[in-house]
Amino acid sequence: MVAAHKNLPRLTPDEYLVWEETQQVKHEYLDGQVYAMTGGTVNHGQIAINFATILKNHLGGKCRVLSSDVKVEIQNSREFVYPDVSVTCDDRDRTATKFISHPCSIVEILSLSTEGYDRGGKFNLYRRSESLQDYILVSTDKMEIDIYRKNEQGRWEIINYGSGSESGSLVELQSINLTCAIEQIYDGIIF
Repeated sequence: MVAAHKNLPRLTPDEYLVWEETQQVKHEYLDGQVYAMTGGTVNHGQIAINFATILKNHLGGKCRVLSSDVKVEIQNSREFVYPDVSVTCDDRDRTATKFISHPCSIVEILSLSTEGYDRGGKFNLYRRSESLQDYILVSTDKMEIDIYRKNEQGRWEIINYGSGSESGSLVELQSINLTCAIEQIYDGIIF
């Protein structure tokens, strides 16, 4: 995310959805303001494709695996963001055409310019979602993944995967019953 669009007045959620359809660049919508999205690096794009492919192959048609072109509505706020990869297994999202509202897993690929926001403000937004179980942050400059997982008490725990971590290199997403080697996610990546 970059700076707010300076030429627009504050928009309602419905005005934003209509306006966004006519734009050449994607915009997130937070508290009445729109924010232009930036592009990513080759590693960013490759990791997103690798992760989405792993998820899609694991889930088949049981759940929807969506790319960064699909908005997620933050529950109870009518704010909209674009995660790098999202998964929804909720029937309420089965026929969604413009955005989903009930993700169980969200993947954000980190960059120098977005890491602070992804770990802080964006995670605070995502935590409003009652359906979200796994929030996955993937490094682009080393083989390392942090998963924020909602436990049975509704509290968020962090698990680190990568070389030297206690969790090892088998990444586990409990929300969709997936375990895969971290190397699969980083297949073809050059650091």
